[in-house]
Amino acid sequence: MTILAVFKSRAQTLDFISRLSHAGVPAQAVSTPKDAGVGCGISAKFDARFFPRAKAVLSARPYSSFAGFLNLRS
Repeated sequence: MTILAVFKSRAQTLDFISRLSHAGVPAQAVSTPKDAGVGCGISAKFDARFFPRAKAVLSARPYSSFAGFLNLRS
């Protein structure tokens, strides 16, 4: 399963992806699905098995534009 971390800020999305990478989480920038109804058009995509590590990265930095996680079937 794939997870998207949705943000309202492109800069914060890219910062989160960089921090994920430094934490050993393979992630990439992808277009946010329109049905998310929020965001800047870009989200962080990563495999669900890295979700605990991604949550730790997220909690270590106050991302004011974080809108939530979306589970995608892939």
